[in-house]
Amino acid sequence: MQSVGKILKNFNPTQDKYISRDFQAFGIHLAEEMDDYKHRAMWIKLAKTNHRSVLEACLSFVKDSTADNKIGLFLWKLKQLKIQAKQKEK
Repeated sequence: MQSVGKILKNFNPTQDKYISRDFQAFGIHLAEEMDDYKHRAMWIKLAKTNHRSVLEACLSFVKDSTADNKIGLFLWKLKQLKIQAKQKEK
């Protein structure tokens, strides 16, 4: 996680007028990495509701693959990691 000071230092109000939190910036980063800027709200919500390390693991998994449907693969891996986390809790 970035500190608030770093986020505010890198904040450009003319370019980033809707990004004010760290999870929003990470959600936009995910959308850009997945070439899915059209659905950036979904990526921001995923960044808000899921732990960043889990999302980074999913992103790394997708980058290493040669799949055609990278978004579907990302969401599948996210689901698998959530199931594994629930099983560890038991």
